[in-house]
Amino acid sequence: MRRSDLGGLPAELNRFVGREDEIRELQGLLTRFRVVTVVGVGGVGKSRLALRTAAVTEKRYCDGARLVELASLRDAGLLEQALLDALGLTDHTRRPPREVLAGHLAGRRLLLVLDGFEHLVDACAELVRELLRRAPGLTVLAAGRCPLRLDGEAVVPLAPLPDDDAVRLFTDRAAAVLPGPRAAGGGPGAGAGPDGGAVRELCRRLDGIPLALELAAGRLPVLTVEQMLHRLDDRFRLLTGGTRGALPRHRTLRTAIGWSHELCTPRERLLWARLSVFAGPFDLEAVEYVCGGPELPADEVLDAVAGLVDRSVVLREETPAGVRHRMLDTVRAYGAEWLAALGDEERMRRRHRDWYMGLAAWCELEWFSPRQAEVAACAGSALPDLRAALELCLETPEEAHLAQHLAATLWFCWVGCGRLAEGRYWLDRVLALELGHEDARLRALWVLGYVAILQGDGTAAVAALYECGEGAARTGNALAAAYTTHRMGCLALLSDDMPRAEELLSRALTAYRELGELNSQVLMGQVELAMAKVFLGEPEAAVALCREVREVCEDRGERWTRAYALYVLAYSAWTRGAYGEARELLGECITIDHAFNDLVGLVLAVELLALVTAAEGDPAEAAVLQGAAAPMWAAVGVPLFGSRCFGAPRALCEQRAGEELGAERFRSYVAEGSALSLDAAVERALAGRPPLDGVPSPRRRSRSRSRPRPRPPRPR
Repeated sequence: MRRSDLGGLPAELNRFVGREDEIRELQGLLTRFRVVTVVGVGGVGKSRLALRTAAVTEKRYCDGARLVELASLRDAGLLEQALLDALGLTDHTRRPPREVLAGHLAGRRLLLVLDGFEHLVDACAELVRELLRRAPGLTVLAAGRCPLRLDGEAVVPLAPLPDDDAVRLFTDRAAAVLPGPRAAGGGPGAGAGPDGGAVRELCRRLDGIPLALELAAGRLPVLTVEQMLHRLDDRFRLLTGGTRGALPRHRTLRTAIGWSHELCTPRERLLWARLSVFAGPFDLEAVEYVCGGPELPADEVLDAVAGLVDRSVVLREETPAGVRHRMLDTVRAYGAEWLAALGDEERMRRRHRDWYMGLAAWCELEWFSPRQAEVAACAGSALPDLRAALELCLETPEEAHLAQHLAATLWFCWVGCGRLAEGRYWLDRVLALELGHEDARLRALWVLGYVAILQGDGTAAVAALYECGEGAARTGNALAAAYTTHRMGCLALLSDDMPRAEELLSRALTAYRELGELNSQVLMGQVELAMAKVFLGEPEAAVALCREVREVCEDRGERWTRAYALYVLAYSAWTRGAYGEARELLGECITIDHAFNDLVGLVLAVELLALVTAAEGDPAEAAVLQGAAAPMWAAVGVPLFGSRCFGAPRALCEQRAGEELGAERFRSYVAEGSALSLDAAVERALAGRPPLDGVPSPRRRSRSRSRPRPRPPRPR
């Protein structure tokens, strides 16, 4: 599991205005109810109120507060995964995600904020009900357009802002877009008078809905308050129809958004509609491809995006992947209605799907390059839209093979970026279909085999790889056959069958060379062969293989596979008593694995570092590091893959540190390590690394060089 020391709530980007009574009410309810739901029309401020309340209440909960944003999630089957992501958990096991969630929350006192769940209300209610039953310290604060309807739920309907608070909100936002004296009167020529009458009238006619007020404030650079009042007359009459019986506030919000829509240029309106196909953050290149066309030339997209940003329709944000833009869910939904009215929804969804299939292919190619970290960030940012692309592929049986191709192409996201559980979800779904596109199916099969192996699910791995091997032989697909052989060799390695692992991995590498295949997975096969050599008592051969991998990685800028090569080199250094060298190699290995959220590589490196630390004469720190690895194994899967060879460092560390500390002290230090968060465990592990300038760290000295050199166990 991935645990984080980072706070769970986003920082506020502008001033929170009003709602003091509502915050006090929610604080009181949270002391008496375990689930409290704020309901109301879109744009009324439910999300902001829930986050503000959570921020001022967070200290009541030992484990703080966490936000789960569900507005962009369309597949109820990924609801548990969304909660895992929000909680900072990574689980590579075959355990159902719900079991992982329940296990993590069982002993914690935590406030969970669920936002934008209404389109998944049934699935969300069922999950919340179960988690509340199994985690007595859990409290849920939800914000949506309808209640969860759970026993013991307190429901708080949220009304629009009262007049005074509405004016305060409008003038606060106006000051941000129109600084100086002009903002106080609502803009040039507002005619507001000393009492701000024009501003008050505008707020009244917008019914005090925060989203409408913020959109109105965003218009001040081009319109006075009086001009807005005149325009609202026409727009209200134009857009107040809706469905019979609809609440007036619903029509009012539509009016506010529709009025903002009317202020856009025709090209901005068209872009707004087309942007509604994006499920998550998007960049300019994606917009130019998906939304461009004869009516909106690609070279004019930038100006149209800038116009929508200026009008607060599109939001700009900094992300690990770079600058991205997004739309609020309510604004996106309005655009989707216009896109449907234009009859262009299907074409736009297909263009969107094609772009993200192309993006996935680019990411897979660039994974084997110096841009590997950028690829990881890009894939993470694009994940909501990649999911939407997969769903669209699965909607049409004739195109479902594209889903197999896309799910397989994203192997680097599932394996290299710590998303094994989600990868397994999609691969199982796409392979449940018999489509007659053999090459796409074979590729998805060996990726499934890879994922299942790392999850410790050997049965599923063998089934997938056996089918892949048969299909490769039947169709003459030499590349699929090579990957099948490779993955079977990997399975043998983790099963302690080193002679078979050596034979299969050598065969696969020969096939790769004959086919001209070279990428991160091919290099990983060479590292796996080196591991088999180590366990077979051939450390020199293993070192030669990994040095070659290291050189290729340095030449190509590849870091993910490099980390595994460093692990094998560190293992070899440990066997010959070169503890300082082993520590330096493992420090770099841990840094890389943590950056990619690769728990498989990380936990192996931390456990080997614990053994190195014990050999250096610090049994207490070794026990702490060994304890820190335990929660990582719980997330990775079967501890040590059930392997005696991979478990050797742990067993030897326990023996050595246990003898020096005694059983009771050893257990106490292990418990200390088990309580560390993932980030804290990594920081602890790296604390003994020498600085980058090569000056040795005074923290730890090697004190055990005179001891007999250990030897790894030979496979049975």
